[in-house]
Order: sequence, then structure tokens, then C-alpha cells
Amino acid sequence: MKHATSAPRRASYRLMRTLMLAALLAACPAVVAAQSPADGRWTFTLTSPMGTVSANVEMKTEGETLTGTFEVNGASWPIEKGSVQGDTITFVLNRPGATMTYEMLGKVNGDAVTGSAAAMGTTVDWSMARAK
Repeated sequence: MKHATSAPRRASYRLMRTLMLAALLAACPAVVAAQSPADGRWTFTLTSPMGTVSANVEMKTEGETLTGTFEVNGASWPIEKGSVQGDTITFVLNRPGATMTYEMLGKVNGDAVTGSAAAMGTTVDWSMARAK
């Protein structure tokens, strides 16, 4: 014979389990929506002795991998070997149609990124602002 308290206890257990599951499911969108501070659209500027380079940039992270593109004067330059470690980003840009490789290092600070580009034995500073 079952005790009279088992049915209320089971109902209480089911209610608690349902509430815990609902709380867990409610928290899932927040986890899925979490982004790296590097994600999004940016405007890029690099000034060197050879002139100024401006680009529209799209960056996306998945875990510690950074991908995206630089749109420069109608040409698309893919981000290669990209990585994110906290607020630090690193990636490589290979100039289409040339044998020039830029090794990029930057630090994301809110809606701005500052960094340096190394190519052909020279290092120059660059910056990006989050596109509005």
C-alpha cells in the first residue's frame, strides 16, 4: 500500500523539475546570443608612408576562431588564420593579386579596435570603429 504523502511528494517533485527545466531553457537564448566583442561590421583605416587604406570589415567569431572579410576598393580580402583571445585579435590578410601578406594584431575596446600590421619588414598602426 502506498503512503498518502507519496502523491503530493511526486507532484511537488514534478513541479520542481518543470520549474528547473523552464529556468534552464529561459537561460539558453542568453548563452546562444553571447558574442565576441570583435563580431560585427567595422570601418578600418591604416595610414602608412605609401598612403591611407580604408576598408569595410565584417568579422565573426566561433569559439576562438575569427573569420570575415575586408572590402577594399571593390576587392574582397578574406581574413585568414584568425583567432580571438579575450579582447585580442590576430589574423592574416593576403593582398589579392600580389604577394603581400599583412600580419595583423589588434585589441578590441568597446566600439573601437587599435592594432598594428606587419608586412615586408615594416610595422604600421591601424584602427577600426564599429560601423553605425
